[in-house]
Formats: sequence, C-alpha cells, structure tokens
Amino acid sequence: MSTENPKLEERRARVEALLRGIEKERRIGVIGSMNADYTIDVPHLPAPGETVRGGEVRLLPGGKSSNQAACAALLGASVSMFGLVGKDDNGSFLLERLGRAGVDVTGVARAGRPTGTTLIAVDAAGENAIAYAPGANDLLDAAFVRAAEELLDCDVVGLCLETPLNSVRVAAARCHEAGAQVLLNYSPCSEPPSRDLAQSVDVLLVNEHELAQLTGLPEGGPWAEAQDALLDMGFSEALVTTGPRGSMVLGEDCARRVESFEVRACDTTGCGDAFMGAVLAGLASGYSLREAAELGSCVSAFAALGHGAQASYGTADQVVDALRQGLLG
Repeated sequence: MSTENPKLEERRARVEALLRGIEKERRIGVIGSMNADYTIDVPHLPAPGETVRGGEVRLLPGGKSSNQAACAALLGASVSMFGLVGKDDNGSFLLERLGRAGVDVTGVARAGRPTGTTLIAVDAAGENAIAYAPGANDLLDAAFVRAAEELLDCDVVGLCLETPLNSVRVAAARCHEAGAQVLLNYSPCSEPPSRDLAQSVDVLLVNEHELAQLTGLPEGGPWAEAQDALLDMGFSEALVTTGPRGSMVLGEDCARRVESFEVRACDTTGCGDAFMGAVLAGLASGYSLREAAELGSCVSAFAALGHGAQASYGTADQVVDALRQGLLG
C-alpha cells in the first residue's frame, strides 16, 4: 500500500476494518424486486429515435432488491430474500445466482407471470440507460407481505420502490412494529411518500436527484433545508448519495459528508444498489450510519470496476484486495 498520502492510507485502513467486522449474527431481510438484466455495451447512449450498434448481449442477474441482498451477503452478512420470479428460465437463473452469493431464497415464490426484465445500454464512460418491465414483481402485493412471516424475524429490513407502493407501506409498518431497523431506498421515485410510510422508516436512502424530487429543493443542497424538509415529512435519518462527491448523512442534529472513493469506472450499473447492500450489512453489524455510509462508498466504487450489477459485486476479501492494490483511491 502506498504511503504517499497518509490520509488516504488511514481511510483505507479504517474501511478495511469495517469490511473485516461484518457479522452474521443479526439477520437482514430484503423484500422487493428481482430482474433479469439484458445488457449491451454501446459507444454512446442513443438519443431519441437513434439506433446505436453495440456489442454482444449479456444476461446478468439484477433487480434493485435482489442486487442489494446479493451485495450484503457477499460481504458476509446473513441475508434472506423475499419476492417473486416467474416459472421461467430467467427465474431459475436469478434464484441460482442469489443462492451462489449466499442469500437464503426460501422466501421467494414462483409466479404465473414472466420474471422481471431490464434492458440496459452502457456507454464507453460506464454510464447507463435502463428500460424496465416489472413482470412478476408487480404481483408482490400486501397479501404476499403479510404471508411472509419470516420477514418479521429479521433485525434489519431493506425496501425499494420496484414493487407496488402499498406492499412497501405494509412491509415497512409491519417490520418497524416488530422492532426491525427499516432502510428504504426511495427509488425509483414517482410520488411523495405518505407520512405513515415515512414514520415507519428508520433510514431513508435517495440520490440527490430523488431528494430534489421529494423536497422541491435544488440538487446539491442547501443541506440544512433538505434535512428540515425530510424531518417535516416524518423521516428521522437519511443518506443522500451524490455521485463522485460521495454521500451526505442527514439527521436531527447533523449533516455530514462522506467522501467517495475514486475509481476508473467500467460500468456504473448497480453501484447505487451496492451502496445500499453495504449499508444494510453495516447496520446489521452495529455500525453507525456514518460508518455504514463509508463502507457503502467503498463497496459501490468496487462495483464500478466490473460489468453488470450483481456480477460486479465482490466479497469483503476482494474489496480489501482492491483497496490494498490502490484500485480504490
């Protein structure tokens, strides 16, 4: 490891300790979307009406919730997935990949609708454009949530908005009442949250664009006003990702920045989900929200080194190796 930048070296050592400290004692439950990702590399993202010739199509495991579960499990956390896939080859593919990552998939059911699917174009700079067909994910309703009794045994629960909103409300309320720490990734953001949903959430996770949609404030701050707006909605704590500028930890008495890790990006698909998965693993290991965010910054940067979402995620040992090799700066 280079000693040219003592501050960076100290940060790498601190994050390595966080990676080494991830525990299996407390259980994470993730309920939500599972998708088959069809990905193609293109020289640039197509403009409206434009056809762009790209490389070969790759089938990769995805879906925001599935990605988040896989990332947390690969890092060493104990994770159970709850959701729906079709009775098709893509559904079997997703279950096999999640199992390979170490996720318990006994809470996943097979539905009479095709597995959720995304079409992803990735340009030469690693940026992407995504189209999404929810398929079986749209059948994840409140009745499914109420039947998932094992979800109530989880200590930390991760949610996102790629399934019907009412199911998210019911899951948040039930898990919060059962004593779980609920982390909601309010994405894809389509409408303001109800106050009862906000009050069932312990930590909100959004990017700065989604935060602007929720609050009506400009992207990039002012953070004190954003913090007050979220508190007025009913959220007590929030993490806001700000791309290459890292993330902000917002709470009743603080607004703190967590710096990003510089990386030569190959594909940014799924990096936000890697951040969420790492935060879930951190919270389940007893880390503070700031420590979990720093872990998320490192793990999401590592994900940008590879292609796809879950396919680019690494184990704690692999992320530590990248830190020591100076690939994450």
